[in-house]
Amino acid sequence: ACVRSNSNRAAISHLHRQLYGRLYPVLLVNTDGSTVRLRYSEPKRILMMPLDSSTLPEAERKARLRRHFPSKPKAKEEETFEGIDLDTYKKFWKK
Repeated sequence: ACVRSNSNRAAISHLHRQLYGRLYPVLLVNTDGSTVRLRYSEPKRILMMPLDSSTLPEAERKARLRRHFPSKPKAKEEETFEGIDLDTYKKFWKK
């Protein structure tokens, strides 16, 4: 099997690399909203630091948990055909 290792290979799909040979400028966003420019090993635009939920007030922590894990949808009750008059739809039936 012949593998073409030239510049056209990357144009067809993504680069097949585990490690990148240089460092890329990235914007790091801290939990308090401050930003820092640093050099990162992968080409990304923004990195966000995870928020520590133990430092949040109780109300905000519960609101975040509700947003991340919404409640399950309620089961709808099934429709019954008891209240429908079938004679009104008789004209649509085939004979």
